[in-house]
Amino acid sequence: MVAKALPVKRVTPDYWEEACKHLAKKDRVMRRLIPQFGDACLESRGDAFVTLARSIVGQQISVKAAQSVWDKFTALSKTLTPAAVLKLKVDDMRSAGLSARKVEYLVDLALHFSNGTVHTRKWAEMDDEAIIEELVAIRGIGRWTAEMFLIFYLLRPNVLPLDDVGLINGISKSYFSGESVSRSDAREVAAAWAPYCSVATWYIWRSLDPQPVAY
Repeated sequence: MVAKALPVKRVTPDYWEEACKHLAKKDRVMRRLIPQFGDACLESRGDAFVTLARSIVGQQISVKAAQSVWDKFTALSKTLTPAAVLKLKVDDMRSAGLSARKVEYLVDLALHFSNGTVHTRKWAEMDDEAIIEELVAIRGIGRWTAEMFLIFYLLRPNVLPLDDVGLINGISKSYFSGESVSRSDAREVAAAWAPYCSVATWYIWRSLDPQPVAY
């Protein structure tokens, strides 16, 4: 069975062009990276549940591995909704490559959406930290996952996910000739990125993997 892709309206940030100009002016690495990827930019798939589910699947594994597991997971149901996930068999989800813990997390996420305990209508009015606080109350969602949600669903412009391995590795490669990088080093580099840390992070990800990062 192959999941049928629902028509999704992809939304792009209205600040992207301005952000790119800012970053190119303030940062030598960004000045080099941004032109390499043409008109490509961050996109929101417009589905909060799917975005969070993809983030959970992608925890602590490579982009390539995450995509492979995601493809197998979404093939288990015709559509990916909270109700559909709650109907899936644990063994089938495990066979798709999900760990027992990630299965538990995805089920708990689906329950939160089904029960209406996630305040989706209030997010637009909440600041980044307030949304992170609400999301990390859901089992399996830590700060990293909440930050991916802020970037990929809400398109917040100034998120710096310091727990992201790709970001740290990318900063190491592009700014420190491959030497080990601390969170403090990363913050220092990112000082020039504000108020568009999300955009700079996206380009750092692209520098490591030409495939667009998406959740």
